[in-house]
Amino acid sequence: MAKELWTFAEQVDSTLEPISFELLGRGRVLADKLNTKLASVVLGEKVDRNGVEELFKRGADKVYLVEKPQLKTYVNDIYANVLIHLIKNYEPAILLAGATTTGRSVLPYVAAKIKTGLTADCTEFDIEEETGNLLQTRPAIGGNIMATIKTPNHRPQMATVRPRSTPIPPRDDSRSGEIVEVDVPEELLTGREEMLGFKPMENADVNIEEADRIVCGGRGLKKGENFKMIQELAHRLGAAVGASRDAVDRGWAEYPQQIGLSGRTVVPKLYMGFGVSGAIQHLAGMKTSETIVVVNSDPDAQIFQVADFGIIGDLFEILPELIQELDKRKAKGN
Repeated sequence: MAKELWTFAEQVDSTLEPISFELLGRGRVLADKLNTKLASVVLGEKVDRNGVEELFKRGADKVYLVEKPQLKTYVNDIYANVLIHLIKNYEPAILLAGATTTGRSVLPYVAAKIKTGLTADCTEFDIEEETGNLLQTRPAIGGNIMATIKTPNHRPQMATVRPRSTPIPPRDDSRSGEIVEVDVPEELLTGREEMLGFKPMENADVNIEEADRIVCGGRGLKKGENFKMIQELAHRLGAAVGASRDAVDRGWAEYPQQIGLSGRTVVPKLYMGFGVSGAIQHLAGMKTSETIVVVNSDPDAQIFQVADFGIIGDLFEILPELIQELDKRKAKGN
């Protein structure tokens, strides 16, 4: 049997994040191909045991659990120290993590320290039959090609996966697993960084990665004050506000609202885009939405290639009409 395949399970306030379960979908398929065990690594303090048991129900065979007060909140140096300790002691073949703020911070640091490879923002995985190497596929050259990368000479093979790019596996109540509680040396629990406090980002009360409806604005809105129309429509639809990279770069929206390769991947039931041209990087972050509705004055805009419903027209005429129509329906009680 090959060495284990690991996924990194993230927690916030001792509760496991959805990405922890999403990764099990990818990991289970790969572990079965390798005929090996699938294990999740959980770092925290007083982690919810129901969440840990849920990892087994969703596909994990084993959980490595490290609980210390210093692990309650993510601190890069400390988390990296503990992960390196676990890797050196248990020698996994593969380690997958989410391409979240945490995953994108700690895995590159760990990879550099243990001198192995890391592929970021992967969209597909497979196992090379002849060697058992992990084939890691991700967009490259601005999304114009898909590159498949492997790490033949160093272990573990490491990669990050975009959140919401994989559905959470179905629950199997018949599954159970082994919890390995690991005690780590105290010297690993100090670092150069210290958490002094936490301040939520303004206008980030809705996580666009979890939203069922998103109204997105792009450069076609022309100036920041016009972005208020996006917010007004989103409010009336009970939707989250998204933005293209151009809109964020111009200061019309904040980074947590950015959709695309350099922002968030979203799969809402409804995506509405206004003044979004459809750069490849943006399309990669939203094209799997269930229903895509877009408005753009350019008939050749790339966004129309993925749209279910497209309107070639002036958003400054269409957006106010939509808002007014919704107000009328609300007034009538519809």
